[in-house]
Amino acid sequence: MADKLRTQQELERLQAKYVGTGHPDTTSWEWRTNISRDTYSSIVGHPPHLAYISLAQNEPAAKVRAQLIRKMVQPCGPPPPREGEEPIAQHRSG
Repeated sequence: MADKLRTQQELERLQAKYVGTGHPDTTSWEWRTNISRDTYSSIVGHPPHLAYISLAQNEPAAKVRAQLIRKMVQPCGPPPPREGEEPIAQHRSG
């Protein structure tokens, strides 16, 4: 029983330290968002990987880098409405 408690405490400590590891209340949208942001930041942070992606897309590396950074804002779209909340209306400008 002590091993199970120690394992649970270690898991909770890691989840508090590293946001991307999730917790029991993590939604699938939050999980996907964390994974996408981690992926984009890894590509931007590793020049050879960024060069590979830019070559594959036939775009300048600076442009691909800027696109990936912009995607980090909402990589999986807007968050879904929470229980008991009204969906936020999307306003169109123009």
